[in-house]
Amino acid sequence: MDEKKSSSFQGFFKGLKTEFNKIIFPNRQDIVKETTATIVVSLLIGVVIAVLDLIMKTGLGFILK
Repeated sequence: MDEKKSSSFQGFFKGLKTEFNKIIFPNRQDIVKETTATIVVSLLIGVVIAVLDLIMKTGLGFILK
């Protein structure tokens, strides 16, 4: 039973090493592009939410007066 347990650990770590070798890390240019896109989209969504909030606040203020 100890041999089976030992070989299963070896198989696990061999598979783990194989999977780690498949990892492809992005280069600096890709990171900059994706970060820029994330910031721009976040700002756009923030502006849309702010405009919708202003419209709803103004509309409710007009209705409740």
